[in-house]
Amino acid sequence: MFHAHSLPDRPEKEWQPLADHLIAVGKLAAERASKFGAAGAGRYAGLLHDLGKYTLAFQRRIRDDYGKVDHATAGAKMAVMLATPSNPKHPTSDLLAARILAHAIAGHHGGLPDTIGGAGALDDRFSRDLPPLIEQWRNEIAPEATGLMPPLDWSDVKGGGEPLARALAFFGRMVFSALVDADYRDTEAFYAAAEDRPVDRDWPKLPDVVDDLIARVDAHMARLAARAADTAVNRLRGEILTHVRAGADKYTGLFTLTVPTGGGKTLASLAFALDHAKRHGLDRIVYAIPFTSVIDQTAGIFRKVLGDDVVLEHHSSIDEEKLGDRSARDKLRLAMEDWAAPIVVTTNVQLFESLHAHRPSRARRLHNLARAVIVLDEAQTIPRPVLRPCVAAIGELAKRYGTSVVLCTATQPALGKADGFPDGLALEPSRELAPEPDRLTAALARVRLARVGALDDEALVAALEASPQGLVIVNSRRHALALYQTAHAGGLDGVIHLSTRQYAADRVRILADVRQRLTDGRPCRVVATSLVEAGVDVDFPRVWRAEAGLDQIAQAAGRCNREGKRPIDESVVTVFRAPDHAPPREIAGLVADMERVTARHHDLLTNAAIRDYFGEVFWRVGPERLDKHDVMKAFRLSAGVPSFDYRRVGEAFRLIESDMAPVIVAIEDEARAVIEKLEAGFLPPGAAARRLQRFLVQIPPKTRLALIARRDVRLIREKELGDQFAVLVTEKLYRKDVGLHWEAADVHDLDLLMA
Repeated sequence: MFHAHSLPDRPEKEWQPLADHLIAVGKLAAERASKFGAAGAGRYAGLLHDLGKYTLAFQRRIRDDYGKVDHATAGAKMAVMLATPSNPKHPTSDLLAARILAHAIAGHHGGLPDTIGGAGALDDRFSRDLPPLIEQWRNEIAPEATGLMPPLDWSDVKGGGEPLARALAFFGRMVFSALVDADYRDTEAFYAAAEDRPVDRDWPKLPDVVDDLIARVDAHMARLAARAADTAVNRLRGEILTHVRAGADKYTGLFTLTVPTGGGKTLASLAFALDHAKRHGLDRIVYAIPFTSVIDQTAGIFRKVLGDDVVLEHHSSIDEEKLGDRSARDKLRLAMEDWAAPIVVTTNVQLFESLHAHRPSRARRLHNLARAVIVLDEAQTIPRPVLRPCVAAIGELAKRYGTSVVLCTATQPALGKADGFPDGLALEPSRELAPEPDRLTAALARVRLARVGALDDEALVAALEASPQGLVIVNSRRHALALYQTAHAGGLDGVIHLSTRQYAADRVRILADVRQRLTDGRPCRVVATSLVEAGVDVDFPRVWRAEAGLDQIAQAAGRCNREGKRPIDESVVTVFRAPDHAPPREIAGLVADMERVTARHHDLLTNAAIRDYFGEVFWRVGPERLDKHDVMKAFRLSAGVPSFDYRRVGEAFRLIESDMAPVIVAIEDEARAVIEKLEAGFLPPGAAARRLQRFLVQIPPKTRLALIARRDVRLIREKELGDQFAVLVTEKLYRKDVGLHWEAADVHDLDLLMA
């Protein structure tokens, strides 16, 4: 008997038979891949993924714990051999598909390999001497190398070349995801049954609950309408909601939703997604948000409207792939997020890095993006150095995988072919969900811009002193803290500091206090970084914004007179230059782009000006700098033979090159309890990481090393978990008003600064 998985100290008759595992994984992978017409490919990969366990070497390993045995390469090689046509009528597409699937089979544990390269590449692995297979496998699993290439619509890449290669490589990723998830699920089910423990990870399926969720949205909207005043802004919000939902019957694919800030696009996009999913039988809704500072707010809204049992919030700043060695079963018990929930609220980092990942833990969730609705909130914030591959991935999902993608923003980033964007999306005017975006922009105009030149910190404090309620947004955490300290030292009443120096749980409380102060009419003078711009629901009578790109200026304007209750002339957004705090290099380039647009547009907050601005940005940057990792050139075909750089791309691709490291600030009981359980071994690292994400502050890695060296920060279970859990020891370095002041050379400095 050949076995797939063993049970220590249990008789072999209770171990999992290898054929049972391969057949089960083949079935599960086929089910997952069937959503995009690739059931045959999924089944084939599942049947062959552990073929190398049909060797005496592997069976000795699981019986005697004897060394390591490569059990994945044999299946990858056999996948190609079985598909190599022995008669001329055998379709060559099956051989091409098999060569692609070989990457998925070979990488189902260690990650998708490159086709050609050094150690670990597919060509290197195929050249190795492998333990001989016992022929019993042919009778027990009988894989068929036919029908492997799915009947997807390849018409847009029929010319071949790099576009076709990228499309085929994406198909390989999707089958890889189906295979990995199927393998994890079956293995988990076997061990759970053997240990007589339930696997409580199943979510309700969206088609089963969508009617109830729509009813909840309807009830919530009715309550809002009943409480809302009869204002022009609220009437427009109602019109927008009705029009957006009316677009749900349109066929799946790409959509834009261009609504000025304060127009209610968050709930309108959720209502559309639910209606659209019901109309087309889609499997889930994924709401991707650019900043972790906003995700708590959005997830909280969705839970309030829809309930806790259907919303998955996923945004960990601790890298679960670096949590140290764990046994296979421990990994499975962690049940890495596979995004099987009906509603997933996540970050752009998680979404786009998963779409380019080679590691199983991240790629596992990709098949759940097929036949989904993806709402890209604040779509203009996708970083320019990776914009082309991100746009290509969006287009691929919409073109071939039954996915609808909504580019949701007040400032559409001109990503269409008609806009001249390299490899642009096939965006159509008829797919705009908002009613007459230009009219909406004019109707929802609530501010006027004033560009005033240089304002130093003293001048800004003086301006705030004259305005009991005001918001100043600057370009760096260092400037925000310095300005706050100046205002605090000047005795300014109601001054509040908000930046990512504070952990997320504190920022949520600070924003709640800000909103209450604004409502009560109390002094509220906020100094913040750009985190306050994207989707944060605050309404100030005056806003000051340090020079930045036009999209950021427009987002800042959305925090001024948001409800339209004040005259436009009194609702001023002042754009200033900070003479003592030069903008970062990237922002300086965007300021220059805006200057060129200014000469051509009287009103910079119109959609036409925004489109013109993005055209300037993309023209200046150029196609190569929109793909800094050369992802668009990483996948090639030569005479029907793929050469894919999966691993190179996966290792290089990062949505945000922040190079920051997390520090856990465990000064609250909730965080302390998690740390105590983690240290005692009572809580798995993955679960701890997710629970602690609300208490993280990201700082420069060199700074964290210095804090560790002077024992202001310590590492939890360093030998097992590496540097993933770095906890602040010197708690005086953190104050809720200031956040983490890591620059203080001595803990007394913070008290002196704020005295």
